[in-house]
Amino acid sequence: MEHESIVYGCIKDSVALMGNRERRMVNRNAMMALPKADEWPYLAQEMFSIPTVEQVFPNYQTEVIHFGASYKGVEYEWDQWLAQFEKLLSSMFWVSATVHLETLLSGTHTFTWETSDSFHTPGSSDIQVHCEWSREDLF
Repeated sequence: MEHESIVYGCIKDSVALMGNRERRMVNRNAMMALPKADEWPYLAQEMFSIPTVEQVFPNYQTEVIHFGASYKGVEYEWDQWLAQFEKLLSSMFWVSATVHLETLLSGTHTFTWETSDSFHTPGSSDIQVHCEWSREDLF
């Protein structure tokens, strides 16, 4: 029997930058291009809080797109999951992104994506990822 893996996190973008309606539209379209969950992809539209183009709830300084899903042993296919997530990020505007992977066997991993510029633009290859690992034993 495989163990459950929980993946969750958020993608942040600045609402203070020019053209934030257009930025939200680009980000929304990138997430709407993801497959539906019934196709069993690593990433699916349903796992994201896809923003509306018009800002219904005005954010203070940061647009936060959160996501989460439960998987059966996704850590065994983690390279593919990361590749799809980075493909999504490459088509979006963002300031930073964080993914938490919680597994029973290998602990919790936190991945953080940043760019050397003040924000990432779609198509830019300037993506840097950092990973931290922690594990708590219950003995």
